[in-house]
Amino acid sequence: MVQAANNFCFAFDFDEWAALARTDPHAFEARRLALIEDYLGQFPSPEQQRLRGLQFRIDMERRRARTPMAACLRLSSMMWDSLLGSHGLKTALDALLLPPTASAPPSPQAGRSAGRIIPFRNPRNRRSPE
Repeated sequence: MVQAANNFCFAFDFDEWAALARTDPHAFEARRLALIEDYLGQFPSPEQQRLRGLQFRIDMERRRARTPMAACLRLSSMMWDSLLGSHGLKTALDALLLPPTASAPPSPQAGRSAGRIIPFRNPRNRRSPE
């Protein structure tokens, strides 16, 4: 489990960062990477490795996106998946809160009963009454 870093203090000035991104994108990126590195450096090695893996995934999604909006949507999808996906936070919490039998996902056949299949005939192939 990753614990939050307690010693990290950063006052974010949106206007300053936005102006830097407009005027000097390379300096913006260098500053962004340095800030991320400072933050990740405060964690013990096992947690740091996991967080660096997550940051790598974030960076790759940003690079794969054609536009900043597409990157935003990709990252939003990643966050929703980490919350509601099959291995997400909600599933983990449900496993802790529900009785052991209730936390197992239902099988695809659960609750289905045998039924009779009624064939439908093509109206074009019907014989006309003679």
